[in-house]
Amino acid sequence: MALKKTHKRKKYSRMHGRNMGTAGTGARKNKRKSGHKGGKGMAGSGKRADHKKTLINKKYGNNYFGKRGITSRGTKRDKRKRINVGDIQNNYLPGEINLLEYKILGKGEVKDKFKITAKQASQSAIEKIKKAGGEIILPVKKEKAKKTNELAEKGRENSKEAAKNKALKQ
Repeated sequence: MALKKTHKRKKYSRMHGRNMGTAGTGARKNKRKSGHKGGKGMAGSGKRADHKKTLINKKYGNNYFGKRGITSRGTKRDKRKRINVGDIQNNYLPGEINLLEYKILGKGEVKDKFKITAKQASQSAIEKIKKAGGEIILPVKKEKAKKTNELAEKGRENSKEAAKNKALKQ
């Protein structure tokens, strides 16, 4: 069996008849224009906006009024996630841990052996993890990677030359 919808008539259509000249709005002058309700739309929501505060909070939330702080346009917020070695000790089991999005910081003590893969790590965190018998694996920076590749190529060239010289001597 489907539920029957109830349709409630609008207040104005119910307020007709005898002794109902104002339809519940008080004096007759209160119905005219928008002065009685404080203006149209967002009127009165300016600098000293106490009188439409509830409407604005409902519509835009509590962050509409007031200042929120300022930074220069060039500065960007540091959004790196961080975790302390003490938190790792308390929340993770010893072994391999993948924390690729995190920077490891050195606050706290480490007793267990951890092998941590991380985005970055502070010097104190690296020392504490190594002291406990573990290690922190960090991604190789591009500059260092280029240098190591160049050194490897030079080493290969030198070994090829050495092999040629050896072959010529024989």
